[in-house]
Amino acid sequence: MFNKLLRREKHDDSIEYEYRPSDTLFEKGKLFPPTDDLERLAKYERGRKLYEGNFRDLPKRAQELLKDTPHVKRLQSLYLAVNLTDIIIHKPADLMFSEDPSFESGMNADSTEQLRLSSIVEENDMSALGQELVVGAGIRGDAFIKTYFSYREDFSELPFVPKGVEMEAIIESQDPSTVFPELARGSKKKFKAVNIAQIEWVMELNGEEHPYLNVERHLAGFIQYRRFKLNPLPQIITEYKVTQKQYEILEEVATDRDHDVVETGVPMNLIRHIPYKATDTHWNGISSTEKIESLIYAINDRLTQIDYILLKHSDPTAYGPDLQQVEMTWGGRYIPMRKEEVAPSYMTWDGKLADAFKQLETLINLVFQVSETPQWLFGTTIGNAGGTGTSHTDGSAIKARFMPILSKVKRIRTNIDRAFRDSLYISQLLENTANEIGFTHYTAVYPKIRWRDGLPANEKELAEVMQIRTGGRPTIDVRTAIKNMDGLDDAQAEAIIEAMEKDGEADKLAQPEDFNKFDPLAQVDVEEEKPEEKETEEVDE
Repeated sequence: MFNKLLRREKHDDSIEYEYRPSDTLFEKGKLFPPTDDLERLAKYERGRKLYEGNFRDLPKRAQELLKDTPHVKRLQSLYLAVNLTDIIIHKPADLMFSEDPSFESGMNADSTEQLRLSSIVEENDMSALGQELVVGAGIRGDAFIKTYFSYREDFSELPFVPKGVEMEAIIESQDPSTVFPELARGSKKKFKAVNIAQIEWVMELNGEEHPYLNVERHLAGFIQYRRFKLNPLPQIITEYKVTQKQYEILEEVATDRDHDVVETGVPMNLIRHIPYKATDTHWNGISSTEKIESLIYAINDRLTQIDYILLKHSDPTAYGPDLQQVEMTWGGRYIPMRKEEVAPSYMTWDGKLADAFKQLETLINLVFQVSETPQWLFGTTIGNAGGTGTSHTDGSAIKARFMPILSKVKRIRTNIDRAFRDSLYISQLLENTANEIGFTHYTAVYPKIRWRDGLPANEKELAEVMQIRTGGRPTIDVRTAIKNMDGLDDAQAEAIIEAMEKDGEADKLAQPEDFNKFDPLAQVDVEEEKPEEKETEEVDE
């Protein structure tokens, strides 16, 4: 009730904007998380539980429908849950990063710009980071990456930083449930500031725990640090199908930092947003889990009910002649019957199992269809779901079969590509701004990423097509061919080319004159033959 009194009426997001001058999300007397973000955070939590297969606190339709009947306890004990979201969410990430993308600066392979770019990519393991971001965005709809300049390891427990350790540009993922953006005035997608806010429970000397809110407010070129003390007794919110805690901000306290405002030296926000699927109506991304959430609930309920029906059929109620109230099992026993007595039998009922299995098949097919993922992609299908996907061998046919999932991967890759390139560019700006001792200054370049679709390529088919189209002329140089075939960058391709040239010199075929050139006996024979020729000429004269 108290939360509803504090809650204000929302505006129509489709045609209206909200502007609050000189006001931040976190101030004394306000609530954390902010009320406007509760629905978004609840969606994140439901998606996480759905992905992890934790259905304990998620809706169960059959139990809710039969909660006032004796069946509810049996359904709860027989509840089955199938975690289809796991394999569906991981497949785009597997296709996108099964082959490492190439990061290029547009400079020579041995240039400082390309060497630094390759070093940043290698040190931050961008392929593993990208797979993690795609999976996280599929669960929640949003992913964020944060770029900063610091030590990669945490040396807070040491009295000093070990010798030889240098600060570097770090790119890492940021949990979306800790990110609270502030929109620019008149915009639904542009951020004027991005807040990273997390609750920290501190153990006091008297043994009591108190919650504190640490806020890291990112602006273009600056970072502002703040710290607040919270009320340890939160309000419990259950409006959005999950249990949420909302704390009251009591007061602002010192951060214990040397400077609460730090200049980054980069005229950009260090936090980059990656939506899984974006629209022009709001900045929030749309996840895979929210599209199939109700279907997953229906599948689990149907599996539970089928299991319940089969268990009831395995132990049906029997009826027959009165055996003087003696309870016995029917299996393996001989029961004598009289003419006027009723033959023993079982009570059976029509559980509509065929219809139940048909609906289950339809629900599973709908999950894959809504997810834009062919069911045969996982090596098996249920019912008539479009074949197995193994009858096509040429490249064009395979790509045609993979078209739904490839289109989905390309859409996700568009957002990943922009965020990765921004973060790599920011990393170059940060290390140039830091200008550590011994660092060679260079001009930061906005990189280009060469992606692969993750499908097996038919190189022979591709080479034949290229040969026909060009009339037998070469269409690719050695460097590019090596880069494309093996997924290498310029420096790695250059090293292979140099090794190939050395092997070519070693394998060069020797000509006969090469042996004579270095054979001393051959030279002697030539010199001895010349006088004989002169003597022959004199005799002829």
